[in-house]
This record gives sequence, C-alpha cells and structure tokens, in this order.
Amino acid sequence: MTNETLNYPGASFLYQPSGVEAVFTPEDVSDEHLLIGKTAKRFLEKEIRPNNEKIEQQDFKLVRELMQKAGELGLLAHSVPEKYGGLGLDKISKGIVGENLGSAGGYGVAHSNHTCIATLPITYFGTPAQKEYYLPKLASGEFIGAYCLTEPEAGSDALSARTTAVLNEAGTHYLLNGSKMFITNAAFSDTFIVYAKVDGTAFTAFIVEKDFPGLSLGAEEAKMGIKGSSTRTVSFDNCEVPVENLLGTVGKGHIIALNVLNLGRFNLGSACMGAAKYGLHLAAAYTKERKQFGKAISEFPATQEKLALMAVRIFESESLQYRTAGYLEDALGGLYDSEDHALIAKRLMEYATECAVCKVHGSETLDFVADEALQLHGGYGYIKEYKVEQMYRDSRINRIFEGTNEVNRLLIPGGLLKQAGKGTLPLGEYIAQAVAEMNNPKVGSIGIISREIEAVHAIRRVFLLAAGMAFETFGEKLVEQQETLMKLADIGIQLYAAESAVLRTQKALAKNGDEKETLKIELTKALLDEALLKVEMSARKMMQGISSGRALKDSMALVSNELSRLHAEQSNATKRHIAAAVLEAEQYIS
Repeated sequence: MTNETLNYPGASFLYQPSGVEAVFTPEDVSDEHLLIGKTAKRFLEKEIRPNNEKIEQQDFKLVRELMQKAGELGLLAHSVPEKYGGLGLDKISKGIVGENLGSAGGYGVAHSNHTCIATLPITYFGTPAQKEYYLPKLASGEFIGAYCLTEPEAGSDALSARTTAVLNEAGTHYLLNGSKMFITNAAFSDTFIVYAKVDGTAFTAFIVEKDFPGLSLGAEEAKMGIKGSSTRTVSFDNCEVPVENLLGTVGKGHIIALNVLNLGRFNLGSACMGAAKYGLHLAAAYTKERKQFGKAISEFPATQEKLALMAVRIFESESLQYRTAGYLEDALGGLYDSEDHALIAKRLMEYATECAVCKVHGSETLDFVADEALQLHGGYGYIKEYKVEQMYRDSRINRIFEGTNEVNRLLIPGGLLKQAGKGTLPLGEYIAQAVAEMNNPKVGSIGIISREIEAVHAIRRVFLLAAGMAFETFGEKLVEQQETLMKLADIGIQLYAAESAVLRTQKALAKNGDEKETLKIELTKALLDEALLKVEMSARKMMQGISSGRALKDSMALVSNELSRLHAEQSNATKRHIAAAVLEAEQYIS
C-alpha cells in the first residue's frame, strides 16, 4: 500500500473537491458497526449512568472495575489486533465506541485515554515481544494504561521535555528522571507511555510499569470537571526501565507522540459529538416539560432556534467525523500487523489536518451545545441535580487536551502552506483558478441542494483567495503570523464541515430520494446559511489584519460578492422544521 493508493490525499479538501463515492457517512455503517455501538450504549446505560455519583466522588476502584467490565465486552479491544487478544476492528468502530461513551463524564475520559493514546503506541510501534506481553492485558482490562507527555515546563511545546533517560553502566536499564503532569488514569494505571530525552537530547518513548523502582505519584488534582477521572503528577527518580521497554527507536519518540495524537484528536471529536447529542436530548426533553407564560418553552421560536442550531452543529460534526473515520481506515486498515514503522508513521500523519478539524470542531460544538442546553434550563441548569450542570463543567477541558484548539488551528493551514513553500503542491495554480472563477461566476447546477453544493465551492475559493493573500504578503514567514493562520483555519474548518455534510446529503438523496431525506436537506441548508456568514466574517478579519487601501477594498468586495449571492431566504422556517423534528424525537435526529 502506498500513498498513491489512498482514495483521498490528506488536506486536499482545502484546494480541490471530493467525490461523493469517497466519503463514508453514518448511513454507511455495517451490522458489525451497529453491534459495537449497541454494546457501548448498553454498557453506558446499565453500568456507567447508575454509578455516576460514585464515579464523580472518585471511587477509582469502581472505575477500574468498570473498565475491566468494558474489557470483558470487547470495548477496550477495538484497536488491538486479533493475534494479540484484541478485536482488530476498523477506525469507524473506534469512533463509534468513542461517540457512545462521550457522555460518560470522567469514566469516558479514562476509557478513551486507555484505548487510544495509552495503547496505540504499542499497537503500532511496539516490538513483537512488547505487543505479545502488553496488548492482551490492555485489551482485556487486566492492565490499565496512561500516557505521559506533558510536563510543568512542556505543555503545547511537548518536545521541550526535560525528563531524561540515561543508560546504566551495565547496559540493562535506562534511568529516568523528571516529572509529568496532568496524567489521566495515573491513580490506577499499570503501564505508562513515557517520553524522555536519552542523554538529555534524544526524545524517546518508553513503556514504564507502575512497580518499576523510582516511579511515584503525586496527589490527585482538584479539577473543575471530569472529576471521575484520575489526574496526577507522575515522577521519576532514577526510575529503572529495562532496555527491552524502549518503544520504537532512540531519538524517534516524536514520531510516536505526534502521530498517535492524531488518532487521539479524532477520538476526542467522536466523544464530543456523542456528548453533544446527549446535551441536545437533555435540552429538548426539558423544554417540553418546563412551562412559562402558560405554555411549554419549547413552543417559543427563540427556543426552537436554539435547538435547531444545536442540531445543525451536531450534524456537521457527525458528518465530518464519519468522513474522517473512513479516510483513516483507508490509510491504516491493513497495518495492524505491519512492522514497517516508517509507513505506519506516514499513514498516521496523512490525515493530521482532518484530525485537527475533528478535535477543534467537535470540542467547540460540545461547548456550544452544553452552553445552550444549560441556558435553556435557566437557573435549574446551574443546580447539581440537573445533569446539564456536570455536562457543562466536563465539556470545557476538551478544548485544551490532545493539543489546545489554538495549536490545532495552526496545524490546519500550516501543512498546506509548507507544501506550497517547498514547491511540492502547485498551490499558486489553485489560487489563480479560484480568483478567476470569483471574477467570472457561473450558474451552478440545478437541484434541491444546488445552492449548498455551490456554496461549498465558494467557501473553498474564499479560502484559496485568503491563503494566496497571506502567502503573497508574508512568504515563508507566514508561519509566524499566527493571527492570520488562525483565521485561515476557521475558514478551512467551515469548509471541511460544510463539504462533509453536503456530500453526505448528496449520497443519501441518490439512495433514498428527496421525500425520505427532508430533514437532511433542511439541516444542510441551515448549516450552509451559518457557514457562509462565519466564513465571510473570518475572511474579512484576516484581510483587514494584513492588507489596506485599494487592495483590501477589492479583496473584501470579491469575497462579499462571492458569498452574498448564495445566502438563503426565509431561513427561520427551515430552523423551525428542524426544531420540530428534534422535539418530537426528544433527541438529535437526521
């Protein structure tokens, strides 16, 4: 398998359209996907929700027992090869488990951390002996894992770590010294994926067990949210790690750390999307019960607009998550048993941009939904006995861990512009074509979502115009212009979300026809209404930040003309229809 065999090159959505046939959607799931989803949902409802208060009180013995029960059900084994005691499932299954446990609060964080960043380094980069020893235990829940990257002085700049590793005189053990902070699962983990610099310079990964001499844990952090997850400092004082526990190659730890984080970001997006669905359910159910001015507050148009926009954001997130899951499976599906670590790393990096979008869009969707759901509860939303109170507190961390949203935003246009600077991508040609099309707009295709299809093309043209302006202004120094890159990222995020939703709806229409997909059509229309407004604002802000005079005026006029012709009419009716469907179902529905 080579890059040329991939159906879709990573980040190419930024400069060229994708075909419907290349996109995986929630409607494409198999019976196996449905089964693992039902298993996760049943586990959530029967085991996690009834124990939520105990979990919140940090009964970590119970959390560990629950994870072992999850192991018995196969919910820890989806990303472990069958030959090592796992299920060897695809990346769609991985996302589905994350989605269904996304509203599990602190337990969900513990589960996700274990199955993703605490297990996958061994799955993809371990030696056969390491896999044979650790993976069956991690898949069953006999061992619980943790991931140790962050340090007091090394947060977003993870590679500036100060933890060191020195080979002892006998050549049998590395002696680790330093500390890691904010380590999820620390209180009850058996294995720790630890990053340290060999001889103070070579960034390297190790598998460290809890009983290795020299490892100690700090006190439990008192957190605002996700209280049911353990978060502690892990310290190493001449911690003795056998040479056999070196993971990968000396000096190549960054390849493991950064690439596994891509899957962590994808997983976090799935979890946030699932939690957002739960938030919409809480909001819809409550607004139907709560009466003011003689009727349920769900009958008020302002309430309905909030519910509709929550559903629209979730539809976006769901569409891009499943699309990305399909791409990841295309890239990684045949590599569970591969020992070609260079190819694995290349494939893990392929969709770094899309995974960053998943993380940013998912976490901000959840924050939006949690905030609006609490608002619809009024003062009751601030009271602990209402579930939305915990959801609001738990949601905030998602914009910080797995790389802050700011860092992830910088990644979205960064890779593309780096390719352009090296001459490996003819970005100038794509930009020139986009500007030419903006100066000479053509009538698009005719169809029920023809405006939405054309709107996606228009957003891409605006992104390319803005990227061209930025690149022309700063050249190779663009990487230093973070305000500009952040706004380019916002346009790119809207592009990926909008295109994912439109392609999904096109696929559904081709299969089922207009009459059976009315709600998807309305969600897609409302989605593009919002996206066009956001894109225009981001483009204007970016251009005002780097340009002036006639050039600024002309560029902004070009953007305004490109997007204003595509704005919707009578969009309130569309949103009321969406809200009606949500209220009838008392949950997210598409």
